[in-house]
Amino acid sequence: MAIIAPLNQEIGEIKKEKKYASTARFWHWINFIVMAGSLLTVLINSLLFDRTQRTFVKVELMNAGATVNDKQAAAVTHGLEDQVWGIHIYFGYALAALFLFRLIAEFFLPAGQKLLHKLKKAYRAYFILKKEREMAKHELVVKGLYLIFYLLLLTMVVTGLLLAFEDYTNIPENLNHSIKEFHGFCMYLILGFIVLHLAGVFLAERQGGKGIVSDMINGGDDK
Repeated sequence: MAIIAPLNQEIGEIKKEKKYASTARFWHWINFIVMAGSLLTVLINSLLFDRTQRTFVKVELMNAGATVNDKQAAAVTHGLEDQVWGIHIYFGYALAALFLFRLIAEFFLPAGQKLLHKLKKAYRAYFILKKEREMAKHELVVKGLYLIFYLLLLTMVVTGLLLAFEDYTNIPENLNHSIKEFHGFCMYLILGFIVLHLAGVFLAERQGGKGIVSDMINGGDDK
């Protein structure tokens, strides 16, 4: 009984903790903007400046009166692609700075709002107390997904910085190519998380969790 009482209190705290700290809200929305911008640069390069667009560039320049061969058209396309990747790199720097900010801010959050604290409470509630299991299971899954997201974000930041500073790292070309491939793979995983996150918010808003979006804007009620 001495163990169950504190655990019951913890379950109650899971229900009450709905207020989001200003630092968490700031990070959430700025991180969303930065990630959206970063993904947009990838989309632009994938659609507008891939190899299939070289013919288009060549034809358009020739229609404008220029004499252009395939090599020159490829150089123009590659130059435009590099410009977009330059913007992508700046978004990457911003993402790295935001990740560091989030990591530092985590230490200053109230104990009840820390991710690992919430994950630990949900774990104990589900596996030890074995009551309120549906709510504890939901909390455990959601916070577990957030933890995976942060690990993916860390991987994106580290691999992105390695690619941005490849001229200084002396990493072998074959390994650098593998890092680039893994960086791109993690991007797809993060996209998957974003889709799950948006779907979860949409379903919650339609069911019993109304006000999630507004809570993330104004902080929510401290219940």
